[in-house]
Amino acid sequence: MKRVIVTFLLLSVIVFTNNEGMAAETSGMASGALEQPAYGDAIVAALSGNPSVLIPMLAGDSASHDVAGLIFNGLVKYDTDLSVTGDLAESWEISPDGLVITFHLKKGIKWTDGVEFTADDVMFGYKTIIDEKTATPYKGDYLQVKKAEVLDRYTFRVAYDKPFAPALTTWGSLVVLPKHLLEGKDITKSKFARNPVGMGPYKLKKWAAGQEVVLDSNRDYFEGRPFIDRYIYRIIPDPATQFIELRAGGLDRMGLTPIQYKKQTDNEFFRKNFRKFRYPVPSYTYMGFNLRHPWFKDKRVRQAIAYAIDKEEIVDVVLFGLGRPATGPYVPGTWYYNPDVRQYEYDINKAQRLLKEAGWSDTDNNGILDKDGKPFEFTILTNMGNNLRKNTATIIQWRLRKIGINVRIRLLEWSAFINEFIDKRRFEMVILGWSLGFEPDQYDIWHSSKTGEKEFNFVSYSNPDVDELLEKGRRTFDIEKRKKAYYRIQEILADELPYIFLYVPDATPVVHSRFKGIKPTTIGIGYNLHEWYVPKNLQRYSIKP
Repeated sequence: MKRVIVTFLLLSVIVFTNNEGMAAETSGMASGALEQPAYGDAIVAALSGNPSVLIPMLAGDSASHDVAGLIFNGLVKYDTDLSVTGDLAESWEISPDGLVITFHLKKGIKWTDGVEFTADDVMFGYKTIIDEKTATPYKGDYLQVKKAEVLDRYTFRVAYDKPFAPALTTWGSLVVLPKHLLEGKDITKSKFARNPVGMGPYKLKKWAAGQEVVLDSNRDYFEGRPFIDRYIYRIIPDPATQFIELRAGGLDRMGLTPIQYKKQTDNEFFRKNFRKFRYPVPSYTYMGFNLRHPWFKDKRVRQAIAYAIDKEEIVDVVLFGLGRPATGPYVPGTWYYNPDVRQYEYDINKAQRLLKEAGWSDTDNNGILDKDGKPFEFTILTNMGNNLRKNTATIIQWRLRKIGINVRIRLLEWSAFINEFIDKRRFEMVILGWSLGFEPDQYDIWHSSKTGEKEFNFVSYSNPDVDELLEKGRRTFDIEKRKKAYYRIQEILADELPYIFLYVPDATPVVHSRFKGIKPTTIGIGYNLHEWYVPKNLQRYSIKP
C-alpha cells in the first residue's frame, strides 16, 4: 500500500482496462547511427521527500522504496505481462497442494562488495523480518511460513501449514539481506540502513539528507551493466520547484502534477525536449478517520461526510480529469474490483439528514453544528509538498462548511507526519494514499490485529466479518473464491467507510527525450531502467568510475 504515501508491496495478477489506454507523448530527435546504445551520462530525478531508511523491510515511505528499489533485489518480480518471473531465483517449483515452494537461485551473483549471493542470505533476511525485534509492517506474510530451510548453497525452500495465496509473490524485494555484513547486528540501528550493499543495478555513492541521493551504476549487475552511469535523486518537496528545475535543465525526470501535464507542458519546448507518459496505476487517495475519536465512531457521521464530498469535482478540479473517483480499496479494471458497491453521490440533503439522526444540530444558530455543547470541527492532516492532497483538502473543507462542519487543514513535513502523528495516532482525519501492487490481499491494512504502532491499520478499523473474509481470501488458490471474498470486503467497507475513498489518479511522469530505450507497459516505465541509454552525441555528463 507501492504504494504512507507511503508505498507498500502487495502483489499478484492484474488486468487494467482504460478507454484511453496507455499514452506516451513523444518528441522526436532524429534516430540513426548516432543514437546507438552507449554507456555514460547521468539521470537526475526528483524525490518529494527525504528517504528514511534504505533497508526495504524497514521502509514504509515511497521515497525510501524508490531508492532502495534500485539497490536491492528479490527472488521474484513482475514481468511486463504481469506474470511472475525470476529475479534472483532462476526457477522454482510449487508442490501440488501449494504449500511448499522450492527456489533455485541464480549462481554467480555478487553483492557489490564482491561476496557471492547464496541461499544463506535469503534465510538470513527471512529470519530478520520475522524477528520480534524487527519493527516492520511487512512481517505478517512471513509469519505464515511453517518451515524455511537452506537445502544447499543455491536452493531455498519454504513450507506453509495452510494455503497462502500470495505466497510466491511475497518473496519479492523485501527479504534478501547480506548475512556476511549484518549477522549479529540490530539492523534497526546498523549503519547499513544509510550505507547499504545490494545487488541491484545501482549502488549508493552519497546520501546528503534533505539534499540528494547519488547512485552509481553496478557495473557487475547480473542483468547487464546499466547504460546510465549515475542516478541522482534531488530532494525537492515542492512540485512547482521541481517543474522550474525540469525546465531549467536541473532535472531529467519527475512526476508531473495534473496542471503541469495538461497545461504547462502543452508547448513546443516540452514537445521538443521531453516525453510525457500517462498510464493507470494501482493506487488511490483517501481520507481516513481516526475511528477511536468519539465523533467518528458513528457510521452515520462518516456516511454524511461522504455524501457531502463531490468526488467528480475533485477529479475535475484537482486532477484535471487525469483519474477517476475511487469506490473502495481496489482500482477499476482488476479482477478483484467490485463495481457494484454502494456509491456516495454528492447529496447535501442526505448528509444533513444523517447528521441530524446522529444528534448534530445548529442549536446556537452560528452556522456550525454542535452536540453536547461541542462544535463539530476537526483538523485534516496531510503532508507538505503534495498539492493534490492540499487542494483536495481545501475542496473538502469548503464542502463540509456548507453542512455546518468547520474543518482546519494542517500540512506536515513527511517524516514528522508519519512518525509523530500517524504512528502515534495523533490525528482526527488524514488525507493519504496507498500505492498497492498486483495482489488483492490487504490483510495488513484492514485486519483488526494490525493496529499497532508502525502497522498499517492506523485508523483502528475492526470488523470480525472483514477479518474472516481476509483470511478466506488468502487461504485459497481458487480465484473465484478469492474474488467472492474481496467483493464482499468492498461491500462492507463501502457501507462502514473507515476511509472515504476519493480518487484513483493516473501516473503522469515526464523524462527528457535524450533518454532512449523507454518502453511503456502496464507496470509503468521504470522496470527496464538498466536498459535506458543516452546516445554519445546527446550525453550531458561525464562520470568517472
